[in-house]
Amino acid sequence: MAPTRDPIELSPPDISAYQKGNTGIDYVTTYDSGVAGPHVMVNAVTHGNELCGAIVVDFLFQQGVKPTRGKLTLSFANYQAFLNFDARHPGMSRYVDEDFNRLWSTDVLDGPRDSTELRRAREMRPLIDTVDLLLDIHSMQTRAPALMLAGPLPKGRQLAGALLVPEYVVCDEGHAAGKRMRDYGDFGNPGSPKNALLVECGQHWESASADVAMQTTLRFLKHCDVVDPAFIDKHLAPTPPPQKFITVTDPITIKSDNFSFVDEFVGMEVIEKKGTVIGHDDADPVTTPHDECVLIMPSRRTAPGQTAVRLGQFISA
Repeated sequence: MAPTRDPIELSPPDISAYQKGNTGIDYVTTYDSGVAGPHVMVNAVTHGNELCGAIVVDFLFQQGVKPTRGKLTLSFANYQAFLNFDARHPGMSRYVDEDFNRLWSTDVLDGPRDSTELRRAREMRPLIDTVDLLLDIHSMQTRAPALMLAGPLPKGRQLAGALLVPEYVVCDEGHAAGKRMRDYGDFGNPGSPKNALLVECGQHWESASADVAMQTTLRFLKHCDVVDPAFIDKHLAPTPPPQKFITVTDPITIKSDNFSFVDEFVGMEVIEKKGTVIGHDDADPVTTPHDECVLIMPSRRTAPGQTAVRLGQFISA
């Protein structure tokens, strides 16, 4: 793991009060209004070094937010990694054994492998199966604009557009290294009304990421219509600028131990010409597949099998 080059502007909240919850799953709490409605979930710390989601979920607990209809679940997914967060080595708490957000396929969940994250995913899975609408809050390695990852289906784009934030919406299939929670089960089924979004709120430890996480969560809860609108309106920022939609055309998966970019890309750079070299995977050049190519979340974790960057193009909403 490369050392951080970014200042630590956020502090992890103390989440110890939420350990027992009320679901039989540590750090997962579900409030049931007793009134018919959807089961809505706001999830934090899928990766333990991503602080903004924990700050928002802690805020919802502190404010005593309860659903006016349906159910509301507040969770800290990979709490084991989060509790290891150390500002001196902030990147080291991303996970304990493996990436929690690459495990959400039935063959992995039902398979023979074992890890801290897999045990946690299997523990949470029965509850996730009951969720109708999920917001999974993340952050990024670089100080790039915030992104909503809406998945490949029209229903994901529609939900992202209903929230109005953040400005950029990415329509993508995910990663070759494994399936994300937002794509699990019926979230990724075009015939199901269940839906999920993953928001990347900005650089992991920049203060602005917590603001993005808060506004995205408020607008998600407002759209789901499960929380007192007066509470949401009290904390909601003014209407944001129009969103821009991007579809991923080419995810670049690293093949060798010797991958490098030609420049220190941070994300959302637009490369004008098709065929421009943006990196090398050992001796093989990595080039842009089309004009006006958008670089999405270039990674500093350049290991074989990982996504180096996703290449996209702007589309209409």
